[in-house]
Amino acid sequence: MEQLIDLLTLEIQNAFEAAGYDRSLGRVTLSNRPDLCEYQCNGAMAGAKLYHKAPVAIAKDVAEKLADSAVLKEAAAVPPGFLNLKVSENFLTGYLEEMAKSPKFGLKMPQVPLKIVMDYGGANIAKPLHVGHLRSAIIGESLKRIRRYAGHEVIGDVHLGDWGMPMGLVITELKERMPDLIYFDDAYEGEYPAEAPFTISQLEEIYPAASARSKADPEYKARAMEATYKLQKGVRGYRALWNHIREVSVADLKKNYSSLKVEFDLWKGESSVHELIPDMVASMKAGGYAYISDGALVVDVKEDTDTKEIPPCMILKSDGASLYNTTDLATIQERMALYHPDELVYMTDKRQELYFEQVFRCARKTKLVEPDTKLTFIGFGTMNGKDGKPFKTRDGGVMRLENLVQETKNEMYQKIIEGREMSEEEARDVADIVAISALKYGDLSNQASKDYIFDMERFTSFEGDTGPYLLYTIVRIKSILAKYAGQGGDLKEVRIRDAAGDSEKALMLQIAQFQTMITAASDELAPHKICAFLYELANDFNHFYHETKILSEEDETRKRGLIALLLLTQRVMETCIDLLGFDAPDKM
Repeated sequence: MEQLIDLLTLEIQNAFEAAGYDRSLGRVTLSNRPDLCEYQCNGAMAGAKLYHKAPVAIAKDVAEKLADSAVLKEAAAVPPGFLNLKVSENFLTGYLEEMAKSPKFGLKMPQVPLKIVMDYGGANIAKPLHVGHLRSAIIGESLKRIRRYAGHEVIGDVHLGDWGMPMGLVITELKERMPDLIYFDDAYEGEYPAEAPFTISQLEEIYPAASARSKADPEYKARAMEATYKLQKGVRGYRALWNHIREVSVADLKKNYSSLKVEFDLWKGESSVHELIPDMVASMKAGGYAYISDGALVVDVKEDTDTKEIPPCMILKSDGASLYNTTDLATIQERMALYHPDELVYMTDKRQELYFEQVFRCARKTKLVEPDTKLTFIGFGTMNGKDGKPFKTRDGGVMRLENLVQETKNEMYQKIIEGREMSEEEARDVADIVAISALKYGDLSNQASKDYIFDMERFTSFEGDTGPYLLYTIVRIKSILAKYAGQGGDLKEVRIRDAAGDSEKALMLQIAQFQTMITAASDELAPHKICAFLYELANDFNHFYHETKILSEEDETRKRGLIALLLLTQRVMETCIDLLGFDAPDKM
């Protein structure tokens, strides 16, 4: 199904051509003066130079050719040369009817879908998720859903930090506290226990303690480095203990991510590519890409067109140890071998942009990717407190993500029970659903690259540009439809009718922009475009609702048409919030 704006453009292009002008001048855009018209075309302004003619004269010539248009109700030429356009109600009704019966509301699927691997989440095992992990999870999950909806194959990978010195620190501290564990007995040859000798709570306390001690105690740090070496060399007990650390951590991470409706297809980590690194390094050396500089193995990635210094990409440190660069490059190699993706997308804090520029250039130069493989970095801004500084707890510490989620649910619960007759259990269930909308919409409604202020009071409000406001609108529609069905109305036997008023037509026009919006959100990796569309749609619906009789409408044909419009509005809104990663309750 063609996008509405493309159909309008085709109509205007044909009119330009019929009037004797270049059809390429007939590009249509949304009106920047909605008080005057719904769409506009400024092509006559550009045509004035080509044809040495007053732009308003050109616009009038084109408008005359549109006098009998079945697509446009009105095409008016206005000084100095704009074409102000209004869509025919009958054409718009037919367009929405086709949307309503088409898969994905008529969204065109790509002829050749892309295979995309998305790297987001970035959690570390043995550590709790904190608020710094929120944006990567929320934005990445939404983009994965959007691009799948747009017809592409998307694989989401959490890419865990599960290797290196942090693991050596945890193992060393475990040995300090529980020296008699059989994992530390080099002579032990039996099976290791299936159950971990620690809980997630213990594990999350162990790492910061070990990290702090290693900074103050060189001998302790040396033992941690030795433990890291033994782990990476495959010492049985250390590998078994590490497996416990990973399994306990991943179980907890899955629980926390699930509470945010975030899911990953792959739970791989740095450890997944450990065995690939030696061959990758050897290949880089053999290809003449890598060389020794100050004892370290590096690859030059600077280009002649660079306007700023781009340092070499370090592959191995002077002691032969690998780095994040090394594991990220090996991960790219593994993803290319296993999945043959058309695009690799990485989502992290925007301050890592230079790092990923180095890694991407190195991957291309050393031929780890195909020439046409797209490598995309999405850098997100910081979530700040009301003081404009990175979000902290009241005592200045980094807040655990699960605590932030719970605080939001508690705040939402208090607002749900105010003036509403609902059992505590039901209120809690509704609050949990609405709280996730508040958190996610509060984040996603901003451009990913921009910093934003986390404002609990505003995000949980039922008014304004918020998640709860959108859900309240959906629940209102659900309530009307339920009442209609309860009165004996058949929701399967309704169809949209021509708009009878301005607010009804405004709602229909907003729905008709769905395909254009989804295409832009997918192509531009921009969930905020869905948020902006949803907010306008909710506003248009509520304006329509407040000035239109629906259930009390006496004309049954018109009532069925209104109900059909409500049904389509609900379906579109629920599709959009699912792409943002949250649901709507049945009542609020």
